[in-house]
Amino acid sequence: MSIASDVPEIRLKEDGELPRLTNRTFKLDPRFGTGYYSANYFLKTRRIVEENLAGNITTLQFFQREDDVMVCGLDEVIALVKLFARNPKGLKVLALNDGDVVKAGEPVLKITGKYEDFGYLESAIDGILSRRSSVATNAMRVLRVTNGKPVLNMGDRQDDPYTQAGDGYASYVAGMRLFSTDAQGAWVGIKGGGTMPHALIELCDGDVCKAGDLFYKTYPDKPITALIDYNDDVVRDAVILAKHMGTKLGCVRVDTSLALIDHYFDDKMDQFPNQDLHGVVVPQIKALRKALDDNGFPFVKICVSSSFNPERIARFEREDAPVDIYGVGTYLVKNHVGYTGDLVRLNGKPQAKEGRSDVPNPRLRPVDMRMPG
Repeated sequence: MSIASDVPEIRLKEDGELPRLTNRTFKLDPRFGTGYYSANYFLKTRRIVEENLAGNITTLQFFQREDDVMVCGLDEVIALVKLFARNPKGLKVLALNDGDVVKAGEPVLKITGKYEDFGYLESAIDGILSRRSSVATNAMRVLRVTNGKPVLNMGDRQDDPYTQAGDGYASYVAGMRLFSTDAQGAWVGIKGGGTMPHALIELCDGDVCKAGDLFYKTYPDKPITALIDYNDDVVRDAVILAKHMGTKLGCVRVDTSLALIDHYFDDKMDQFPNQDLHGVVVPQIKALRKALDDNGFPFVKICVSSSFNPERIARFEREDAPVDIYGVGTYLVKNHVGYTGDLVRLNGKPQAKEGRSDVPNPRLRPVDMRMPG
C-alpha cells in the first residue's frame, strides 16, 4: 500500500485505507530492540530459553481488572512487536481495536509464537496499554457527562512532557479534539490551541484589556480566548474586556482557584447559605453569562477549568451551568488501568499459573503481521 507521507495516518485509518497506525506515527525508540525498556528478568529469561528451551510455542495473553475501560495502545504495541520481535511474520496475533470498551478480565491481545522471539517485550506492552487505556478511559468518562460540549485537554502541565503525544492520542480516541500543545496532537495531526495565560496579564501590570490587545495584535487571525480570573472578579472584568474588544473577544476562561471566592459574591454571601463558593462555581458562571448577554455579548463563549472531573462536570450540567467548553487536566492523566501479560498455553495445550487461563474472546481479530509496522 502506498501512503502519502504528508497525510496523518489517523486520517487514513478513519477513512478505511489503513487497518492500524504504524511506526510512522509512533516513532518508537530503537532501544526497545535492545531490551533497554524491558524488565531485566525478561531478558534473563530469554537467554535461558534460547540456551535450554528454544522452540516452545507459547501464547501470551493481556488483560486488565476494571469494568468499563476504553482500551488504547493496541496499534502502538502491534507496531512495537512488528519492529522489535524476532521473525514477527511467524507470530500469530489477535487483538481488539483502540477505542473498544472492555470489562475486567477480558483479553485485549494474544500473541502466539516462540517465546524467545517476543517474550522480552511483555513489560513494555503492559506499560503502553496501561497508560494509553487510563487516559482514554478518563477522557471517555469526561465526555459522557458534558452533553456534547467540547473538552480542552490540559494534561500537559500535570505530567512528564514526554507523555503528551501518547496521552493526546488516547484522548483523541475517546473523542477529544482540543489540545493545549502541538505535542498532544502530534499523532493525530492537530495543532495546540489554548488561551491567554495569567503570565501575560501579570506582565501588563494586571491590565486585562492591555493583555487582550497585545494578544490580538500578535495573533489577529481569530477572536481571542482570554483568562478572566486574574483579579478574582470574573463578571466585572469579562464585561470590561468585552466592551473593550467587541467581536475580537471570542471566549473567556474562568480558572478561579479553589482557595478563593470570586469578588462577585462579596456582597451576596447571604444569598447562598450553606453553599461552598470557592473556585469555579455554578452561580458565578450563571452571573457571568447573564452579564455578558445583558451587555450585548451573547457571542462570547465561556470556558471553565481548574479541578474538573466527571463528577463536577455532571453537577454543572445538572444545574444548567451555561458552560461552552470544559478544560480538564489532572483527571485525564491519572493512571488506574493496569494491564498484565500471562503465558496461558504451551505447545497448544493449556498451561498457566494458578488463577490464570486462556480466556476466549470472540471479539479478538487477527492482525496481519505481514504488513509493515
